[in-house]
Amino acid sequence: MSFINKALVDVRLPLQEARFPFIRSENLRDALTWCATDYYTKASIGGRFEARGIVVIGESRQGKSTEIETMLKAFNDGTTIMPDGRPAKIVSCVLSGKLTWKDLGGAILKVLKYPMQGRHSQAEIWAKVQKVAELQGVVGIHFDECQHVFTDADTVTNQKILDNFKSLLKDHNWPLMLIFSGIPSLATQIKKEEQLDRLLRAVRLNGIDLSRSADKDELVHLLFSYADKAGLQIDDLATEDFLERLSFAACLRWGLVIELLIEAFCLAAFTSDKTCTIDHFSESFSKISGFPKGYSPFTLKNYRDNFDPAKILEMIEKTRKKKSRGQKDS
Repeated sequence: MSFINKALVDVRLPLQEARFPFIRSENLRDALTWCATDYYTKASIGGRFEARGIVVIGESRQGKSTEIETMLKAFNDGTTIMPDGRPAKIVSCVLSGKLTWKDLGGAILKVLKYPMQGRHSQAEIWAKVQKVAELQGVVGIHFDECQHVFTDADTVTNQKILDNFKSLLKDHNWPLMLIFSGIPSLATQIKKEEQLDRLLRAVRLNGIDLSRSADKDELVHLLFSYADKAGLQIDDLATEDFLERLSFAACLRWGLVIELLIEAFCLAAFTSDKTCTIDHFSESFSKISGFPKGYSPFTLKNYRDNFDPAKILEMIEKTRKKKSRGQKDS
């Protein structure tokens, strides 16, 4: 007996694979074009040069990782050719916890598919990172959730890490473009090293603000785009009140809006009339957050008085961790 619901997979897969063309993605692409063009120009001249980079800032669940992943997939498609004739590549490394600079070098070598065996010094590991990157045509590294490498108290260690990042941009033999992404505290840390900050372009992925007509239009477009992909009717939901409830339930996070849409549309896909309703969104909110079924910003009249966005985020994170532990245990 199979435990895979193929019908649900058929609905969920295209929704999860979809990449909505947010306006903010243009700013991100412009920043990488700026970095890559600068790199190409200097590499064409030859000799020593400094690479540039990007720092992408946004609150959690704003879709930073997805936006960058989509951009890097396009960058790594073989069409961006460097002066040496090789396609340029940028690799990505997720920083999930506290790491030493030595640990970070080892993690990048694994991403480069060149794990080092035995004991090696920090200098040896990073020398190998630079050499393997050069051999593979890797011109940049994306450090995702980069705030994790910094501590609140150890300013000496933080400064060493900032200096090391700066050294990667300025390396004599093979400078690397760097992309840092994380929550707003990351920008605060980076600004403590003026020379590093000067070499970076900041891109901020802001939350939903329905007082801005552009955000409202984008939210409506997002809603109908995903509904069309799911083959559902949602005309009754395209109201001012619903948009406000949706953005509130998602704590003004674009990434969470997409999660709610996918869950709600997967529920509605199996109804006879193929129509998504408020009840589907209410149930999807409960599935994602762990709040009791029926107790949601979509159904309560005075929802702003009954919910604290910080508590919603806390519940969502707890529910996510429970599901993750359940999957590992199984």
